Amino acid sequence: MTAQTPRPGSRSLLIAGGGLASLALAFALKQAHGPALAVTVIDPHGADPARHRGRAYALAAGGRRMLTQLGLWERIAAAAEPIAEMVISDSRLADPVRPVFLTFGPEEEDQPDRAVGEPFAHMVEAEPLARALSEACRGAGVDIRTGGVVRAVPEGAAIRAELTAGAPLRADLLVAADGARSRLREAARIGWVGWSYPQVGIVATIGHARPHRGRAFEHFLPAGPFAILPLRDGGSLGHRSSIVWTERADEADALLSGEPDEVLAEIERRFTLDLGTLALEHGPSRHPLAFGIARAFRAERLALLGDSAHVIHPIAGQGLNLGLADAAALAEAVTGALRLGLDPGGPDVLRAYERARRFDSFAMAAATDGLNRLFSNDALPLRLARDLGLGIVDRLPRLKRFFIGEAAASRGALSRLMRGEAL
Repeated sequence: MTAQTPRPGSRSLLIAGGGLASLALAFALKQAHGPALAVTVIDPHGADPARHRGRAYALAAGGRRMLTQLGLWERIAAAAEPIAEMVISDSRLADPVRPVFLTFGPEEEDQPDRAVGEPFAHMVEAEPLARALSEACRGAGVDIRTGGVVRAVPEGAAIRAELTAGAPLRADLLVAADGARSRLREAARIGWVGWSYPQVGIVATIGHARPHRGRAFEHFLPAGPFAILPLRDGGSLGHRSSIVWTERADEADALLSGEPDEVLAEIERRFTLDLGTLALEHGPSRHPLAFGIARAFRAERLALLGDSAHVIHPIAGQGLNLGLADAAALAEAVTGALRLGLDPGGPDVLRAYERARRFDSFAMAAATDGLNRLFSNDALPLRLARDLGLGIVDRLPRLKRFFIGEAAASRGALSRLMRGEAL
């Protein structure tokens, strides 16, 4: 079977996997280069936005700047809820009082590259974000196909990808965005360092009677963090929040196997009382939690993106932001090569992408792993040490601003899109 090739004079990029970061990369490159770059996305679900229903993400300022520059933020802004304040507590489940050890509010949000009082993050529901991305991609001429890449073989100046259906495709660069168990990563013999946590993540949308006023909560409990994240108003009780509930894997089945009222009762035990009557609007769904990072982010004419390159604990809500940062860095590296008339899949391009992303990804993965180990236990010495540490941070405004800058992707060597600049 003959591999399909793009028309003479054009360059081509193939993305295996149609997640949010993949679509952001596809649109950024197609918008920047038009017909000079053929971009194809191959996804088992055809990049269907409905598969993201019920999920929500904390989109940091860097990701919002990227979407704004691409002209996508205006499409989803009405569905995004700014996080005005973050409240962190540490307690046991049965404790009658949950003392607050740390808060992040508007007074700490003044960063050199952000307007005073601008939120460091917005809560964005995944389905409308996926819809905006997929519609923008199709409108720009990205070829989105249903299927998968089963094998890829470098052939000198191109890489040949064999698909689950249809003729093989040849491209200058193949982006492996096929998830944490990436077959393309394994086939390229890129090593993986990782492990599973004895925890699962439980995700649900909760309706509540009282307004959240843009406040997010992170309750550190012995089994893991229980986060309450504000969403746009709506639902049966008028107000909504997303929860990301980390629970011990050996207890999750028992907690979630009951009737909806019993599951809601378990959620209420962990929820703040400030928001009044609760209702289960969507979910819960459970997701295994793991740590993982690739030993390299590239191989011959292959780049890893998103979960194919790194998987982190959701304790800091940075999964989507890391994927968007990958997309922004790879788009910049490819664009630099194309504008110089160079090969967008060449080794210099891939080395530049890896330099831009590997250290940051490893640092975030290590930080979230350390935080999870520190807070997901009930050892008294550790409890005293971490609560003392939280209290110290709360009393040092400069240190608080540093942590907010890291979480908001406002520090370090950011790529152009993450700074809100055009490619």
